[in-house]
Amino acid sequence: MNYKSLSRGLGWFSLALGAAELLGSRRITRTLGTAGGETVVKAFGAREVASGVALLQAPAHATRVWGRVAGDALDLGALALAARRSKKRGAILGAAAFVAGAALLDTLVARRLGAAPSIPPNGPATA
Repeated sequence: MNYKSLSRGLGWFSLALGAAELLGSRRITRTLGTAGGETVVKAFGAREVASGVALLQAPAHATRVWGRVAGDALDLGALALAARRSKKRGAILGAAAFVAGAALLDTLVARRLGAAPSIPPNGPATA
């Protein structure tokens, strides 16, 4: 399996997800029953965009993928807090399941990239 390519795909995914969070924060909070949390969703969207840019610049850099894992943990924490006040627990659980799946993939890619020291952080050298 080509973990550098997977990491690049995670970069594109982060850009798309971040854009959706930045542009659709009101709709996301309405769907999750957390109206008023638009600023948090936008902040998480900005974090996703930054993560995506970082991964596209250096897709074989395990530390940058671990950054996505940390972001997943923040997302899960925020969803857990949201579940306490939202009446739309099914939507929250669905979002949490989605994030948990992404976290598993992110962790797998980060671990594999970290175990492959033959790949320089910025990709293979070109002559």
